[in-house]
Amino acid sequence: MTEEELIAKLEKVERLFAGATSDGERLAASLAQTRLTERLKEFSKTEQAEEWKFSMNDEWSRKLFTALLRRYGITPYRYKRQRYTTVMARAPASFVNEILWPEYSELNSVLTSYLTSITDRVINNHIHKNTEDAEVVEQPKPLGSG
Repeated sequence: MTEEELIAKLEKVERLFAGATSDGERLAASLAQTRLTERLKEFSKTEQAEEWKFSMNDEWSRKLFTALLRRYGITPYRYKRQRYTTVMARAPASFVNEILWPEYSELNSVLTSYLTSITDRVINNHIHKNTEDAEVVEQPKPLGSG
């Protein structure tokens, strides 16, 4: 997948979660983002924002998630002593459950697949052809247990 194909795929996911219904909306990613922001405002009118704690497995997922939060005007934060992988945010539950988390999950899946393919290709071409996981072996017996 090329970078252009990745971007097109990410925009397609965004339009899906915006609920694009017409051909014009399907073609315009900027309209999709506007619609999602409007949906957040609608949820905010009927629901109180709640504090959410999210844990991201890796740096790429965290960066994607915090960027998505900022796109919708939601400030990501972390309390002192929380892990670097933790992202806190305040948002209405309906927005998080119906839009934010499903959209993030889909975008993260596309991005992870892309990053994995690039990593595998670079390692395979420039480091070593075998990129399989390490072999699983039995643990040796402790010393002195004869």
